[in-house]
This record gives sequence, structure tokens and C-alpha cells, in this order.
Amino acid sequence: MLTRGAVLREVPGTFEVVELEVDDPRPGEIRVRMAATGLCHSDDHHAKGDIKPGRLPFAGGHEGAGVVEAVGPGVTEFAEGDHVVFSFLPACGRCRWCARGMQNLCDLGASIATGARWDDPTSYRLSLDGQPVAQMCGLSTFCEVTTVSTASAVKIDPSIPLDVAALTGCGVGTGWGAAVNSAQVRPGDVVIVLGIGGIGINAVQGAAHAGAAAVIAVDPVPFKREVAPNFGATHAVAELAEAAELAREMTNGQGADSAIVAIGVTRGKHVGDALRAVRKGGTCVVVGLGDVRSHEGDIPLMELVLFQKRLQGTLFGASAPTADIPAQLRLWQQGQLKLEELITTRYRLDEVAKGFEDMHAGRNLRGVIVYD
Repeated sequence: MLTRGAVLREVPGTFEVVELEVDDPRPGEIRVRMAATGLCHSDDHHAKGDIKPGRLPFAGGHEGAGVVEAVGPGVTEFAEGDHVVFSFLPACGRCRWCARGMQNLCDLGASIATGARWDDPTSYRLSLDGQPVAQMCGLSTFCEVTTVSTASAVKIDPSIPLDVAALTGCGVGTGWGAAVNSAQVRPGDVVIVLGIGGIGINAVQGAAHAGAAAVIAVDPVPFKREVAPNFGATHAVAELAEAAELAREMTNGQGADSAIVAIGVTRGKHVGDALRAVRKGGTCVVVGLGDVRSHEGDIPLMELVLFQKRLQGTLFGASAPTADIPAQLRLWQQGQLKLEELITTRYRLDEVAKGFEDMHAGRNLRGVIVYD
């Protein structure tokens, strides 16, 4: 069938809306009519060339939710009419990592950069003028209709608004999990969150939910500092140096228990400065990506070793999406997690370029494309 979707034809480039052909679902696949998709910095990294798409054209989008309209042969775990959230990292449920509850490290994730089917790197679900089109993370949520693997979908309560639910497919789980799972924030902790965008604001929520006594939000954009207290920040400052000094004042000079780096374009200096801001035995969690080809670093090795600090990367907040996405939505239903408030602006698909402009200008916590 035909659908409209936003694609990159070149890198660096800009997402443009075109008409695509989307495959009917094969065994192990479902076709979903999208309801909403978030605009994440990871999509922009592909547009800027920080992360090279597996092939061009490349259909963007990886944080989305919709309604199943067709299932492939032999698929029994999903049915037409089911409401689903996509996990930008698939979970097979069988590999070593899934078996240990580490679904974010599932072996299927090794193929997400190709944009092809997991089991066949020459097979694509989308095409444009007869040419294969890669799907971001195997999803392409910037399409009105998309076909995906069942390993990438999580069935949810149909009473939950899909624009709200979509956010748990990347931004919420990544930020919230960075605090709760990776930083292992404990009651009474002092936490610094560096970068208060769609990921960092959820790290603020996660730290507050875990019982942190102080959550210091750091962002140069005044709007983001203004809204951070609504999500659990106790302090909001423009510079990391000020946040580090606040943390030392609160801890008799020791420093923050943890620092979470959620900057959209992360540099080595950001990581080194955040590591310096934590106490002995403290943890620095790095969420944000920069140019993946860069090997720059600025790590205080003496402090890392002699102060027994921990430098921790995190992928999707070290979450298990089939369990954590429904859990986060239950927290929302109980009033313990803010989701609706994360959506600053809603866009139509044809406004995708405007959405990224607003992201760069610091006008959004999360921009969301909504479909009919």
C-alpha cells in the first residue's frame, strides 16, 4: 500500500515528505497506522550526519505509537485494533541479554543501523520509486503507516492516549531509566542533570521519583530552566560549574552522588566536567550522543581511579521495554509520572522541518507529530 512519510535523501540533509510504498506484514511483522511520533535529537543526528544512515533514502522516526491494522501470517500476540508503542530497540526475548532482563542490549539491536529487516540485510519494508528505503531503528515512525517487527512493539492499555503513550518509546524510558537504573539514584541523593531536553527532563523526573533530596537541572535555555521545577528539579541553573558548587555546598564539599549527561550533542569536555562534579564513589551517566566518529575525551583519570568514580554509558536507560513501557504508563495513570506536560508543541507531518527548527531553538521539551 501507499503511505506518506518523511525521508532523508542526502546527509547532511532535511527531512522531506514523500509518498512511499509499504510492504504488507510478513511472518513476525505487523502493519501499524501511526497516531503520534516524537521528534528526538537522534533523528536529527542522522540528518546532520553525526550518525550515518545505513542507506539512503532513509525514513526517520523511532518514538511512536499507533493502532495495528494488519498482522503477518502466524502472528498471534497482536491483533487488528491493538494499541501499541514502539520500542526503538527490539527485544527478541530469547538471546542472552533478553534472558537476563537486559532487553535494551538484545542481539537484534545490532541490525538497527541498517534500516533493513533483522533477518535479511537485503530486504526492506519501504520503497520509493522502486528503490529500497531504510527505516530508522526498523520503525520509520515519520510515516503515516509503517510495517515493523513484532519484536519492536509493545501492546498497551487502549484507554491511554496514543500521543502520550508514544513518549515512552524513547525519551521517557531513556531519561527516567538513566536516573533510576543506571545512576541508581537513592533516597536523599544529590543529582545533577546536564541538559534538559526530551531526555534530560525525564532524568529529572526519574531522580525525583527515586527520592533524590536535590535535583539540580542544568541548561543554558531559560525556558527549560523555568519548567524544570514542574518535573521535580529543586534547582535550575545555566552552567555546570554552578551546579557542581551547589552540590558541594549541600554535601560538605563532597559533590553530587550522580551526574547525568543528557546534552543533545555531547562532547568529551561535558563528560569530564560531569565526572569531576561527583563525589568519591559517585556515578557519571552518559546518555547523549555526539558525532559517533569522534574519539575525543577529557576524563580525569586520577579521580576516576583513586576516587573510585564510575563512568556509565546507558542505552534506552538500561530498560527492558516490554516491562518498563507498561510500568511507566501505569505510573502516569496513577499521577506519579508526567507525560502530557512533556509535549510542548504538536505538529502535522508536513511540519516536520519546523519541529526540528524549534528543537534547535530550545522552544520544546518534546515536539510531537500527530496523525489523523
